[in-house]
Amino acid sequence: MDSMPNPSLAGTEDASEHAPILSLVLAYGAMVPLLAGALASWVLPAPWDAAALRATLAWAGALLCFFSGVRRGLSFRQPGGATLMQVLGTLLFFGLGAASLLSPWPLAAAILVLAGYAIMLVLDPIAARRGEAPRYFARLRPVQLLLPLAGVAALLPKLLG
Repeated sequence: MDSMPNPSLAGTEDASEHAPILSLVLAYGAMVPLLAGALASWVLPAPWDAAALRATLAWAGALLCFFSGVRRGLSFRQPGGATLMQVLGTLLFFGLGAASLLSPWPLAAAILVLAGYAIMLVLDPIAARRGEAPRYFARLRPVQLLLPLAGVAALLPKLLG
């Protein structure tokens, strides 16, 4: 299934290289709990540090599942239906997010969400250039996704220690 640029995603709003303000607020606002949770896991005393760590990983997994839904939702705007890459991306991100949420091992959960966010950091700008996502994703996603990568990566020393 080759993907053609999506004219319905090339309207005046979506064709803009700049994200709408509300999109920016929501995009970066969703990352605040990851950063706050990572910080809390380092500064809170036991057992609250472990609770903050688990909550941060749960938020990271839930966001990854949410992002899979965003990808699926965008595919509904494709003329002729979803592309193979959109469906595979949806399944990949949902699978990684769900597996992280279900994992009894925090380190495994962290690795799963780190993999998901790293893959999304690469794929979303490509999807934006191919017309499978708003063009502003090409600039928004790489910066936005550095935040969950940093938040979850900050948990790794605790998980490995």
